[in-house]
Amino acid sequence: MMSAMGRCTALCGMLGMLLASAGAQAEDVVRTPLPDGNPFPISSAVTVKSGLDTVYVSGALPSVVDKDAPKGSVAAYGDMQTQAVSALNNIKATLARLGLGMGDIVKMTVFMVADPTKDNKLDFAGLMAGYTKFFGTADQPNKPARSAMQVAALVAPGALVEIEAIAVRPRAARHAHKH
Repeated sequence: MMSAMGRCTALCGMLGMLLASAGAQAEDVVRTPLPDGNPFPISSAVTVKSGLDTVYVSGALPSVVDKDAPKGSVAAYGDMQTQAVSALNNIKATLARLGLGMGDIVKMTVFMVADPTKDNKLDFAGLMAGYTKFFGTADQPNKPARSAMQVAALVAPGALVEIEAIAVRPRAARHAHKH
């Protein structure tokens, strides 16, 4: 026969397992803000505690917005802001198929090329204009850790941006999304 102390320990252990499987809590993902109250919409670091599954989202390119524009041109995909919104919407759709949202992203990598329509300059302001529609907003305040870099070219001619992401979800949810 189990002692009262043993029953309490077992019950507390089961309760802990139930609570752990109830979903990712705010303390499961800790987002460290930038120093000195910097409002830039990224976290300086994101800590993911154990018990969560990691989801790696392949690089997303923008979709063609002007089918009449020359194939492989910037005009076919739009300016940097348009392309950033398109690529982020593509990521959002992938996450939705997995039961996740943009707030579940903990790390993002952005690859950009210089815009030939802007004297071959990088349009970082255009990227940020699109990015800030998804992160650090009243509706979606979570900010991922993020790296952004300029590259010589992307696989799709005319594309100015490709974005990849890493998201997390409670481990209990993994069986609902095997494929």
